[in-house]
Amino acid sequence: MSSPTAELWRQMVEAEHAQSERVREKGGAPSDSWVPYAERFRPSLDSTDPMVERLLREIEPHHSVLDVGAGGGRVALPVSLHCRSVVAVEPSESMGAVLRESADQLGRDNISLVASTWEDAEVEPADVVMCVQVLYTVRDVEGFIRKLEAHAREQVLVVLGEYPPYTQSNPLWPLVHGEARLELPSFRDLMRVLWEMGINPDMEMLTAQEPRGYESRERALEQTRSRLFVEAGGDGERRLSRALEELLEECDDGRFRIRGAPVFRPALVSWRPRA
Repeated sequence: MSSPTAELWRQMVEAEHAQSERVREKGGAPSDSWVPYAERFRPSLDSTDPMVERLLREIEPHHSVLDVGAGGGRVALPVSLHCRSVVAVEPSESMGAVLRESADQLGRDNISLVASTWEDAEVEPADVVMCVQVLYTVRDVEGFIRKLEAHAREQVLVVLGEYPPYTQSNPLWPLVHGEARLELPSFRDLMRVLWEMGINPDMEMLTAQEPRGYESRERALEQTRSRLFVEAGGDGERRLSRALEELLEECDDGRFRIRGAPVFRPALVSWRPRA
């Protein structure tokens, strides 16, 4: 039986998913919902990412690393420069394609991709298991965590925010759908789940990050359209266009951000696996 917090976690995830399906204009959920965003997760070794830098402090040259929900390799690729090997578990075909292409371009032959959900993945244990910005939408969080811990020889590293990074579009929901976007679990819920599982982790707040924003008004419409489940040319897109006219602001750096979008405050939650 799940703990009370794990059950509340499941209810939050299922309610958020149900809201998505209820407002979706037509058709079912796409087989790969990350297609519109995969390029945004292409890793860059030229820029400094405070979160990646913090994770690298936990990585030694002799370590094998397992990156669960690796996306396009934003963390896995930089980590591969500092450890013996990385196994990246990622179910999204579009994300996996970005990861493979980036690894090939950088000549990284110590990183391998397992195209699978974590629940179905068959992988060997590693010294360090990382799970960055993944847990928000996991229904069975206890089972997921137990598998993370079972595959870690030395340490489990989980990064989770107060809100998912993609909630920058949430201020648009009342104007487009007439209701607020439901919240997903956060690092506070994760801490309670872990305590109820008998795990006493360390938690460290990482550098807060402003919303990433959009390169142009056109890109803002394109990317928020899929986040709000509206179709091109439909009534929902017309409401979304009006909402963006009201809330989208051009900033000093030339990018466009949605007024009222929350600052992303991530936390690093870590623990050594129990015997």
